[in-house]
Amino acid sequence: MSQPVTLSDHMDPARMTALAVTLGLSWTTDAPLPPFAHQIYFWDARPADQLGRDGHPAVGQGGLIPDMGLPRRMWAGGRLHFVAPLFAGQPAQKTSTVESTARKQGRSGPLAFVTLRHEISQNGRLCVTEWQDLVYRPEARASAAPRYPAAPTDADDRQGRVFTSTELFRYSALTMNGHRIHYDADYTRDIEGYAGLVVHGPLLAQHLMLMAGPGLERFSFRGVSPLIAGEAVVLCRRGDDLWVAGGDGRLCMQATRG
Repeated sequence: MSQPVTLSDHMDPARMTALAVTLGLSWTTDAPLPPFAHQIYFWDARPADQLGRDGHPAVGQGGLIPDMGLPRRMWAGGRLHFVAPLFAGQPAQKTSTVESTARKQGRSGPLAFVTLRHEISQNGRLCVTEWQDLVYRPEARASAAPRYPAAPTDADDRQGRVFTSTELFRYSALTMNGHRIHYDADYTRDIEGYAGLVVHGPLLAQHLMLMAGPGLERFSFRGVSPLIAGEAVVLCRRGDDLWVAGGDGRLCMQATRG
């Protein structure tokens, strides 16, 4: 396993203001950060020659994530424990560790899984622990369209929306996410095999966390099917269960509060 990596950030309030605009939130600089907003901090910016073809930092070159031998990366899901609020304008530290790696054989070929644990502290106190699940897959190949499970239809709360390429660009910029599936349509279609630009899984999770309401202590989410920019989507909640339904009724993401 690689050694833990610690990054520091002064938590610039202007960056959170930009995220609030992107998400359509009202936020003031003296208020706590919304849950999951730490994603826009702790950048690990790398020069171009240290990036892989997909725009992410190349793996297996002394960085945190080992080379699992598969080229296509996805953020599969995650779990979070919110212990104390984070505030903009105050220094914070994030320590990241590889918690586990695994290889499996899926229906479409080999898969590799990496789970990272991130611990975020401010003023000497642990504020957030996050487990980030990544999956690596082989090259895309022509095949029949996959069949995805249908989303539940019994939500108590529904919010319809359409994610635009502008929103994807802004979120990529704020999170320093260079993954080309979010902004390079030719690469996304020709190399990764998607129908169009892919909406960030963390962006969907962020909206579901906001929908979960105040006092959030624990939250878990899992991506089920890709959501394409421009596609109608419905954010749904029923009690502690939340999910994202695509325009055709398929399940895109499922999540649980608590």
